[in-house]
Amino acid sequence: MKASELKEKIKLLVKQVYQDKSKIDDAAIAYDELTKFPLLKDVIVDLLTSDFDSFLEDIEWVSPRPTVFRIVLLNGESFLLMYTERSWIATVEGKKYYLLNLDEEENCALAIGRILQYGPKSGAEVEGEEAPAEEAPEVEDEVDVNVDVDA
Repeated sequence: MKASELKEKIKLLVKQVYQDKSKIDDAAIAYDELTKFPLLKDVIVDLLTSDFDSFLEDIEWVSPRPTVFRIVLLNGESFLLMYTERSWIATVEGKKYYLLNLDEEENCALAIGRILQYGPKSGAEVEGEEAPAEEAPEVEDEVDVNVDVDA
């Protein structure tokens, strides 16, 4: 590989990284908690990738001390993220994952992927699907029939 080829590859990678960063910043504007807590944004990007906005419905600040956030997914499921001095702790389906450890972070991402696979909550509309229109009950014409039965 020549020096000029290496320079071109580096330029392309730098553009791609900055494009992803601006995409993340644009998506974070929709959530007040992500602008107030930049460390939370980093954790969510680590767990859900830079396309996190496609999967989140809401981020709720649950408690100030210890700082806990409820991450509500589009399908109605949620998980908790708690900030500690050393690391973040995620609670997904009742199991705690200490995100300081890489293997636990990977297991947490897998658990979140599992709850995303549950699909929409019952009775919820799926994006792109129209709700079935309520149909009027069919009215049958009443017919009077006189039957004489000689017994």
